[in-house]
Amino acid sequence: MTGYIVDIFVGLLLAVAVLALLARRLHIPYPIFFVIGGLLIGLIPGLPKVRLDPELVFLFFLPPLLFPAALFTSWRDFRANLRPISLLAIGLVLFTTVAVAGLAFYFFHLPLAVGFVLGAIISPPDAIAATAIAERLNVPRRIVTVLEGESLVNDATALVAYRFAVIAVATGSFSLARAGGEFVIIGIGGILAGLAVGWLATQFHQRVDDAPIEITVSLLTPFVAYLSAEHLGVSGVLAVVTAGLYLGRRMPELLSFRTRLQAGPVWEMVEFLLNGFVFILIGLQLPEVLRALSDHTHYSFGRLVWYALVISLAVILIRILWVFPASYLPRLLFKRIRDKDPYPSWRHVTIVAWTGMRGVVSLAAALALPFTIQGGDPFPYRDLILFLTFIVILATLVVQGLSLPLLIRRLGIKDDGATAREEREARLKANQAALARLRQIPEHNPAKADAKRRLSIEYEDRIRQLEVTETENANTPRHLFSSEYEHLSYETLTEERKTILQLRNRGVINDEVLRRIQRDIDLAEARLRHGKGSDTAD
Repeated sequence: MTGYIVDIFVGLLLAVAVLALLARRLHIPYPIFFVIGGLLIGLIPGLPKVRLDPELVFLFFLPPLLFPAALFTSWRDFRANLRPISLLAIGLVLFTTVAVAGLAFYFFHLPLAVGFVLGAIISPPDAIAATAIAERLNVPRRIVTVLEGESLVNDATALVAYRFAVIAVATGSFSLARAGGEFVIIGIGGILAGLAVGWLATQFHQRVDDAPIEITVSLLTPFVAYLSAEHLGVSGVLAVVTAGLYLGRRMPELLSFRTRLQAGPVWEMVEFLLNGFVFILIGLQLPEVLRALSDHTHYSFGRLVWYALVISLAVILIRILWVFPASYLPRLLFKRIRDKDPYPSWRHVTIVAWTGMRGVVSLAAALALPFTIQGGDPFPYRDLILFLTFIVILATLVVQGLSLPLLIRRLGIKDDGATAREEREARLKANQAALARLRQIPEHNPAKADAKRRLSIEYEDRIRQLEVTETENANTPRHLFSSEYEHLSYETLTEERKTILQLRNRGVINDEVLRRIQRDIDLAEARLRHGKGSDTAD
């Protein structure tokens, strides 16, 4: 058994590396390529069956993937866009659930309760897919903020609706008033649990200054938030998101530079591997779903294709039908909203309407459906729900995800440069303040006066570059140093690397000394590359 698990783990690692490399070469967002790759791998005969345990997804995958997305979300931008985020994360999820239930009842002749289960499962767009795809696209920051904010909160709405729909199917009874009250309690309870865990985590980070320990605690925080909330019977997803948003606001003040430098790569690696695992596992599930459906003779191939087309088209159109009125009607009806937030461009609204990729939460919820209901009867239409869920995930990821870059180019949407302008202004003010403080420091000691002079020259050079960029063009790539400074720095850093490698190879220094000096050189080069703008980063 241990050998089997190790084989699966090593195989998944290899698949993640190969598929990520291919996705990079083909310029395809990796969640899409991972799902397609997993699907193709799953069709290879003779491979062992890989079953995705829903409890594993909800506990092991979801918290550590939602947490960093919330951790690195701008609280200012999230709060400023709370109204559109709420309309999507709560209003659209519930609207989709009801609409899908009605369509399933009318077209597929499913019981309404079963239709509500299907609707709740496929209603939330995926946080991972939305973030991974949106961040790669050259779109205004507000669009990315709305999409990320929606995908952080909508899972909680969908999973609460899912819980009530499953209970309605299993017991045959449902109370809208009771469900509405519990919905509010579960949501508020999840937020309070997340705030409590976030506060406790900040107290720990305030008292401990040890990078490995702090990173370990940060890795544990989403699991503590999720499990605490679930044990209390409230929303674990909202608890994780709330804890992430709270800590993301406080962390820049709490963490030392060592912890920040080390924690970033750790979380980046965790996100990359878990994203790869979960999307490949989604692709691997289709053969299992098809095998289960093949046992039902009344599901002909033509009927399944019809069901798949109707439901996939429905979730895409439902989002479009909601997003446009939700974007314009509040401004039309309320002057206060219109004055504070003018009408957005229809092009921007189109991008939000088209970005509705489904993912891991939908599949995990479908897999978590009970096999039997009250009385021991099989859960009605369970295999069909699984099949339709997978098709919706595949269709939205592939159709919407792959067409999104083309749509953005056709609509002529470009980054408005707001983030770049804010960054440049903040850097300019920080460097000006540092230079002013430097000039206030007395310089009686000759050595100190020389160091002050050299440091002043560097700050003056940075300020000149930032001021030149600001006067040229808002979208001009920023530079913290002059081109002459950058060129000479690269030359000297390259020579430093060659020298210490030669010293190591001749046995003058050992590998530990090499690594220490090499790390300083790497940080210096990273600073140069970051200061030159994203156009040089790779």
